Amino acid sequence: MNSIQKLIKPIMTDEKPDYLLLIIASLLFIIGMTFSYSLSIFTVDYYDYNQFHFLIRQTFVGFLSIFIMFFFAHIKPEALFEKYKIGWLLFGVFIILMAIMPFLPSFMVTQSGGANRWIRLPGFSLSPVEFFKIGFIYFLAFSFHRKFIGISKVSFTEELKMLIPYFVVFSIAVFLIAVLQKDLGQVVLLGTVLFVMLIFANRSAKLFVMIISTAIIGVISLILLAPHRINRLQSWWSSVQDSILTVFPESIATVLRVKDFPEPYQVSNSLNAMYHGGWFGVDLSNGALKLGFLSEVHTDFVLAGITEEIGLVGLFFIVVLFVTLVLRILRISRRIENPKYHLFSLGIAIMLVVAFIINSYGVSGIIPIKGIAVPFLSYGGSSVLSLGIALGLVLSISTKMKKDT
Repeated sequence: MNSIQKLIKPIMTDEKPDYLLLIIASLLFIIGMTFSYSLSIFTVDYYDYNQFHFLIRQTFVGFLSIFIMFFFAHIKPEALFEKYKIGWLLFGVFIILMAIMPFLPSFMVTQSGGANRWIRLPGFSLSPVEFFKIGFIYFLAFSFHRKFIGISKVSFTEELKMLIPYFVVFSIAVFLIAVLQKDLGQVVLLGTVLFVMLIFANRSAKLFVMIISTAIIGVISLILLAPHRINRLQSWWSSVQDSILTVFPESIATVLRVKDFPEPYQVSNSLNAMYHGGWFGVDLSNGALKLGFLSEVHTDFVLAGITEEIGLVGLFFIVVLFVTLVLRILRISRRIENPKYHLFSLGIAIMLVVAFIINSYGVSGIIPIKGIAVPFLSYGGSSVLSLGIALGLVLSISTKMKKDT
């Protein structure tokens, strides 16, 4: 014990972290644990699992994540980022794991949508992309700090040359995630993080026009190259076209209308679950749509299941907690003088917001469904554990906040 104390004491900080952020994050993790039990009843019965199968797993990872947050919150950020290089480890190790996943034997991987997305390890599965996102944000923060912050304006050509390494890294990520793992949603998330962080790195307007144009062409290309994405887009369009096409002339509406294409079954049941919940819900564990009508209700469609059981009022409470958490992270980012820490905290906040928006808009039918977990709430060990690490790093950074602002 004394040897452990001697090892840890030099890297401990005497400054207080943002305890409110720690409390809110812990509360959201506990809410996620609760619904991992309440919403998984059909899956448990269908696969003949133990009644507490999902609860035990999510509770273990959830409290492990809370412990990581608390531990990191009392460690100097210089030790985590500079001495132990956690950001670089997350970036390097998990991009390598994503690269080798397609070549692993079938007993070592778990498939979803016809692609390898999880690596099977003793007792649990690991989704490398969840941890890579944190490393990618650190890579951007570290690099932007060195290359862009404090540098005077340069020509558009020079700016493009400076950004080539980032476009190369992002292109590799697109290939590994969108092509090999068939997960376009995560690429959209990473692309949004890159775009917003470039804004805060003071890049030119011409550059953003070029990036937006390239992104639109890239997304369209990735959709056209994958038949399942085209089907998903057509399915979504069939459910919203009537309300949108009313503003177009009939000649244009006729061309754009999709005929004889069924509306998305999952989204219809998701909306039914929200409607059934009403203002105050049907109470915990009493939801009906989770009983085989709405698959993956404890993962991708967790917001629909939550709304059915605790209603719009309960969902509003959760959203308030989530928004408060994001605002606390942005507050930390604003009060940090170190540009690297500022950009990293900002990137984590963007990642959380974009993931929540993509999932909530998908389950409500506003955009096509993308398989992105709801931060804190969706069942999944990798998502929860990576969040614990990310927020632990932000809490460590919070010890360096300016106290006089």
